[in-house]
Amino acid sequence: MKGLLIISGLGVLAMLAEIFKFKKLLLPMVLLGIVAAYAFNFMEWTNEYSISYFSNMISFDKIGIAFSGIIIATAFFWFILANDYFEEDTNVVDHFALVLFALVGALMLTAFTNMTTLFLGIEIMSIPLYVLAASQKKDLRSNEAGFKYLIMGSFASGFLLFGIALVYGASGSFDLEKIREYIALNSSGMPMFFYVGVIMIMIAMCFKVSAAPFHFWAPDVYQGSPTLITALMSTVVKTAAFAAFLRLFMVGFAGVSEVWTGILAGIIALSLVVSNFSAAMQTNVKRMLAYSSISHAAFMLMVVLANIRSNISVDAILYYSLAYSIGSIAAFGVLYNVTRKNTESIEAFNGLGKRNPLLAFCMTVAMLSLAGIPVTSGFFAKYFVFTTMIGTHYKWLLILAVITSAIGAYYYLKVVIAMYYKKPIHEEAVVIERSNVLVITLTTVIVIVIGIVPGLVSEMFKF
Repeated sequence: MKGLLIISGLGVLAMLAEIFKFKKLLLPMVLLGIVAAYAFNFMEWTNEYSISYFSNMISFDKIGIAFSGIIIATAFFWFILANDYFEEDTNVVDHFALVLFALVGALMLTAFTNMTTLFLGIEIMSIPLYVLAASQKKDLRSNEAGFKYLIMGSFASGFLLFGIALVYGASGSFDLEKIREYIALNSSGMPMFFYVGVIMIMIAMCFKVSAAPFHFWAPDVYQGSPTLITALMSTVVKTAAFAAFLRLFMVGFAGVSEVWTGILAGIIALSLVVSNFSAAMQTNVKRMLAYSSISHAAFMLMVVLANIRSNISVDAILYYSLAYSIGSIAAFGVLYNVTRKNTESIEAFNGLGKRNPLLAFCMTVAMLSLAGIPVTSGFFAKYFVFTTMIGTHYKWLLILAVITSAIGAYYYLKVVIAMYYKKPIHEEAVVIERSNVLVITLTTVIVIVIGIVPGLVSEMFKF
């Protein structure tokens, strides 16, 4: 809770930076604020803190605190990586405020206990991102990305609100616990429109996590947005959306799982097939990562599909979120520095092993992790997902996931092959800022460490 209040305060502070002329101090202040937010978040793990006025709307239980910790840590790395992005832009104060308020919305999604807070969290997170996606005003692709994101996001919000209205009409409450009680007491006599509301909410959330067939916005938005904003969408936004998905369908709607699990299984299967085959045909690295993110969304949805079996499900999605977020920060950090003066095609990585061996090594580790190759964190992320699914009736999804993961290895390794086995288009070395070197190296080390010692994360998030 205190972490959310600190990040909110930082957002307000960023808006005042232009008036009181402390723009140059803004980045260090934001980084210190994020460290403070993480520290308070950590302290609340053992001493739960809540404000009674808000307790029926938002409550940071241990699951919420765990997801918040991943989001805050990812945001810290992102802000260091975005150091020169903020320096170059004339609208630096506006962009700081927009990113921080998007972070506020993300934190709300990890801990909502009321559907009103769910909607507010999604909108607070999404609206700044619509602006940030279109922030390169002279770039037509960026304008298109922002417009497409706005239209599709608004469409998803319409589904969400309609679904919430239908659920409220049946249960008489927006509160998740009361909805859960209503389901338990009326399991045999609920109106049909309640089930329709649940499905509409699921469709809206599938839009937010870009699961097929609700993924059409993702490739264009990822490709058109500034690379660092794409990194933010791929990590912080994705983690927050899955925290919300988990809370909705493993707490609120678990009692009617027979209604939505079959539909969700179909969405997962379609996501695995569409994403991996589409990604294999891409030559633009950002677009390829966009399609691959749909595949990762499918894996995380598999944990939700496994439903309430034990804490194993929560541990699996927490580990996957952390592994995917850290690996993505490393990958997008390299992509940002390599393609700054070049195209975003795979050819831009040709010969990177000679031009900058450190960047090439870090990108290799990130690609191997996203592909799920041992001994990286991505391997154990997928292993834990398979562990949660093995006791369900959806073993056919496991087979499909293994087959499509093999296709995933193909398109990730294309980047690795380009870095070490192809002649570079430009011979000059790739020089990057020390802050970027620090973030890329540190995230790469984390990917390797939590891959070698995966139990470290489960011990960290022990419930």
